[in-house]
Amino acid sequence: MNLEGRKIIVNKSSKELSEILKSPENYKDFMPDGLQKFETRDNGFKFGLQGMPEIALKIDEVTEQKAVLKSASSSLDFTLTAALNPVNDTQTEVQMLFEGKFNPFIKMMVEKPLQNFINTLTDKIEVYK
Repeated sequence: MNLEGRKIIVNKSSKELSEILKSPENYKDFMPDGLQKFETRDNGFKFGLQGMPEIALKIDEVTEQKAVLKSASSSLDFTLTAALNPVNDTQTEVQMLFEGKFNPFIKMMVEKPLQNFINTLTDKIEVYK
């Protein structure tokens, strides 16, 4: 299952943005309303949203071209990537890309909430100061 967020322009260089995305604490600022739990770990974070199970993510790789988050749970196999494309020295195009391997039943249950989550992340990154 692949999902994509809309492409946005963020008023930060890709170097600046990649530095922000390396730090687990910063992801709290991108979370949707209804956040009930947020815990940072060495290389990632765990969060809980109203009406959804808790999700643990680890920061797998961060470069000036992308930031890759992977599921920290062996029962869920997915990655969430922020593709970073420098526009100029002070702006970066960002697109959230989700790739997961789910059975058809799980896919049916999670597709809409995941797309909403990706859309919210995109909106929050777009206005991040």
